[in-house]
Amino acid sequence: MPSLKDLKNRIESVKSTRKITKAMQMVAAAKLRRAQEAAEAGRPYAERFNAVMARLSASTKGSDTAPRLLSGTGGDQTHLLVVMTAERGLCGGFNSSIVKLARTHASKLIAEGKTVKILTVGKKGREQLRRDYGDYHVGHVDLSHVKRMGYDHARSIADDVLNRFEEGEFDVAKIFYSEFESVITQHPQVQQIIPAAFEADEEDDSEASFYDYEPDEGEILADLLPRGVATQIFAALLENGASEQGARMSAMDNATRNAGDMIEKLTIEFNRSRQAVITNELIEIISGAEAL
Repeated sequence: MPSLKDLKNRIESVKSTRKITKAMQMVAAAKLRRAQEAAEAGRPYAERFNAVMARLSASTKGSDTAPRLLSGTGGDQTHLLVVMTAERGLCGGFNSSIVKLARTHASKLIAEGKTVKILTVGKKGREQLRRDYGDYHVGHVDLSHVKRMGYDHARSIADDVLNRFEEGEFDVAKIFYSEFESVITQHPQVQQIIPAAFEADEEDDSEASFYDYEPDEGEILADLLPRGVATQIFAALLENGASEQGARMSAMDNATRNAGDMIEKLTIEFNRSRQAVITNELIEIISGAEAL
């Protein structure tokens, strides 16, 4: 049974931990608001850009003039997996859920005899994937110095991926990230960015006949497809940012509550132990008096 001093020290230690988790929860809540606004503001542009690209690609896909970013290399032997996670931990299962999806996808490709290459964005993803897939790791993007995510950061990642594609390092590229829904709900996603895959809804298809493009669709696509890769990566980074802060806020809230419950239990145990000590001392005093 722990002594009263040990219990008191443990209570003070848990109280200090609760102060830290509470502070981290408040910081995450403040960051979440900005990250959520950025993610929601970027969605309309990304969706509209996707719709325009879907109309353009529908008329050129399969033709000899289609850009390589749209038509691909003609094979799917080598796959580049761009796994985007956070630079820091203490955010629940946010990082693990993205890595788990990437691991499942990589294992499936390897079982099919495909060649897998992994590019990580974020320290936590690199740490987890290096344990089992270190031989497949080909690069890492460090964003630990970035305080506010911008399009330039997505552009640099996109340039790296595009350069690798031009050099023939892979046939298919996919990004892994987490889509933000709410503070307690984030959905790991996988999206193919090379060859470009765009989906248009029925309304966009019905409006396609009202658009004429100058110059032709092929030239426009050649200019817009690299920007489309950067746009998809930027949207994923924004979603990741909001998801990370939401997951951290939820995790720190749970940690604060658990610390409070532990303090309550330890306080009860401390009071009971102190009462037992006092009772024993009274018994010894009474027994000594009776002996006299």
